[in-house]
Amino acid sequence: MKVAIIGAGKVGGSIATGLSRKGHQIVLGTRDPGDADVKTLATKLGATVALPREAAAGADVVVLSLPWGAAEAAVKSLGDLSGKTVIDCMNPVGMVNGALGLALGHSTSAGETVQAWLPGARVVKTLNQVGAELMADNSRLTARPVMFMAGNDDAAKKTVAGLLADLGFEPQDAGDITKARILEPFAMTWINQALVRGLGRDWAFGIVRPKG
Repeated sequence: MKVAIIGAGKVGGSIATGLSRKGHQIVLGTRDPGDADVKTLATKLGATVALPREAAAGADVVVLSLPWGAAEAAVKSLGDLSGKTVIDCMNPVGMVNGALGLALGHSTSAGETVQAWLPGARVVKTLNQVGAELMADNSRLTARPVMFMAGNDDAAKKTVAGLLADLGFEPQDAGDITKARILEPFAMTWINQALVRGLGRDWAFGIVRPKG
């Protein structure tokens, strides 16, 4: 599958790394295709580099891994993505009342906002609930980590579930795109434990089932 990663930072690079190991064709979409770090990553993964709009236009799946503050302009510049499956892995994190928090919540979410920016696309909210390192490789964990997803299109979620499985996660459908309202605060639970409470980054959430 051809996957465009829009935003080649830590999260985007980790997703690209994980998917490339499973044979997916990766295109890194960046405003500066000549950037040395991006070119190094592309060479390492056997990926190609293109401007974001070009990368998205030619891909089967588009992954948005941008800083929330830059997301609106970047997403709207991608053009018409009608019919495409778009993964939104962004959390609307910012300084709220002097502390790190969510800039959106309760009555809306980043996932719903992205769907509004791309009304014809099939947006799926996911890959926002752990640190970037575990998106590249989580095989060292003692159990398979869960990754929830939310979106309005069942076919798109089936496609995304396959990609999540390729990344080593157990896909779990949380419902329609409005459920991004609970997945984004859920991500803040990981952030709080990992970065504030001292648990570190080398862990993830999982579903514990009865024996037998």
